[in-house]
Order: sequence, then C-alpha cells, then structure tokens
Amino acid sequence: MENSSSSEASAKVTSIFIYPVKSCRVISVSQAPLTPTGFRWDRQWIIVNQKGRAVTQRNEPKLALVEVELPKEAFLEGWEPTGGSYMVIKAPGMDVLKISLSKPHDVTDGVSLWEWSGSALDEGAEAANWFTKFLGKTSRLVRFNAASENRPVDPEYARGHNLMFSDQYPYMLLSQGSLDALNKLVNEPVPVNRFRPNLYISSILVCDSILVDGCEPFSEDLWTEVRINKFTFEGVKLCSRCKVKTKKLPFCFLFANNVFQVPTINQDTGIAGSEPSETLMKIRSDKVLRPNRKHQGKIYFGQNLVCKDSLTKGRGNVVKVGDPVFVLRKVSSAAEAAA
Repeated sequence: MENSSSSEASAKVTSIFIYPVKSCRVISVSQAPLTPTGFRWDRQWIIVNQKGRAVTQRNEPKLALVEVELPKEAFLEGWEPTGGSYMVIKAPGMDVLKISLSKPHDVTDGVSLWEWSGSALDEGAEAANWFTKFLGKTSRLVRFNAASENRPVDPEYARGHNLMFSDQYPYMLLSQGSLDALNKLVNEPVPVNRFRPNLYISSILVCDSILVDGCEPFSEDLWTEVRINKFTFEGVKLCSRCKVKTKKLPFCFLFANNVFQVPTINQDTGIAGSEPSETLMKIRSDKVLRPNRKHQGKIYFGQNLVCKDSLTKGRGNVVKVGDPVFVLRKVSSAAEAAA
C-alpha cells in the first residue's frame, strides 16, 4: 500500500450523474449533496413486479427510454420539497407522469433487490398503471423507506455503510481515461452512460456517478483512498460487471433467457448488442487482471466507493463539477485491489 503526499490534484470531477429511478435515464448535474447513503436523490425509487422483485434493464432493457426530471433546485444544499414539487417521468408513447416529492403514506411489504428485502413507500395506482402499460406487465413504483429500513453494503468490504437502491455501493467511480482506452478497441465507441456511474472524473473518477478526468487509463483500479473537495472516499472494491461464463455464447445465451448485460444496452434505443462486454472480457476480466486468483468470469470496470466522513446535517456537504481529486493511498496493481 502506497501513501501519496502530493499537494497536486490527480484529476478533477467532470460530471456528476444522478439516477433517481433505478435503471431509468440519468440526470447530469453541476453539483450534488452528499448523504450517508450516496448522492441525494440517487436511486431512491425502483420499479417492482407483481412479486415485489426489482425490475431493471437486465430484464427490461426498454427502461433505458424512461426519462426522469427533478426540479433544478433539488440539487441545492438544504432544499426541501413542497407540495408542488414533482418528479416528472416521460417515455415514448406515454403520457407524462408526475410523482410528488412529498413522501407517500402507503407502505408496501415484500420488496426485494438482490439479497435485500423489506418494505418501501408505494407511489400509488397512477404510477403503477403507467409502468404496467409501458412494460406490458404488472408493475409498481416504490420509494426507499429510509424511516424504517436499512440496506447495508457487504460488510466484508465496507462495514457500517448503507445505501438505497444502488446495486452494491453508494458510489461508483470511473475515469474518462479508462473509457477512452476501451473505445480505442471497439468498432463503435460507447458513451459513459452504458456504465451508469455517478461520479465521472477527467481521466480518472466516476462514482455513484462521478466522472473525472486527468489521469492514466484504469488508474482508478489502484485507488484505495481519495479526497474530493474536503471529503475522503475509500475505494473498497473493483466494480464487477455481469458475469460471462462462456466465450462462445455470452450474448446469445443471455438474450434468449431475457437477461442482459447493462453495458451492452444502447441507452438511446433500449436495444442490446454484444459490445462492449466482449472487448472488456478480453482486457478487463478477472483472468487478465487477477491471474493468480480464482476466476469467476467477472469483468471489472470502475471502482466502488464509500464516503469515510460523518455526513451530519449542516452546510458544505456538496460535491461539484470541477472539484479536484487527490489520491491519498493506492495499491501497485489491480491484482492487489479488493474485488
């Protein structure tokens, strides 16, 4: 483990991405308040089927076509919704759906996402009918019930941290340099929205949808501790993508069984292909990056983060586009990184 005492930033935040409804379209913002479970508004809502199980692009790629809008002031520090504050949802061929940002009163039990199950706040019949019509099967829109539920991250990697409806961790980091390196190898370049980060840094950081720039490709693999603005984030685990168990039939098999690898889904059309997963399998698989470890057919692209600071209510808990990124600690190779 190496410590870095450099006073110069390694990169800068170039984009911040928020996904209010899991698996629907992104909102790009210039700043976002931090909370103990991630950026405010990120993945607070999820669509569930008649059994209460989460519906995502993995089984419904057309969710990529669902646009979500929040009031611009929703990303200002300290802002609270009023009775006239709404989340607006749109999709091709559908009427506009407006969801009040005031918390609903009805609670639905038996909601599940991966290993977690619990209760959630039900957004009501109008939202249920909208998503049922759009997807062609019984669906409901529910909101994370923060008042009664906790969803912990894997304690093996980050004990004591929680999230809402993100897959595994409250933040995911990916760099512009890594995306550029990938796009040199595929026939048709793919945009960052295929990987659904929330922090994107010029040349190095994308997390809970942050994109950063200013570093070498795949540098984020090595970062175990970074500072953005005044906040310290721990890189806890390389971000693994959908497993590919066979080189011969990864896409055909998944397509036939209605299970898709999200990075293969065009976020403008909702149509899946074979790339970039086929190329990533050649350059970013566990077999390539971690040759002396057990191989499970995983692909790694991006770094999962948690915020180490105590985010008590108060002023200044905001990350902004343009914030510098400082690497405080790192390992020497991807093989040494937790995964």
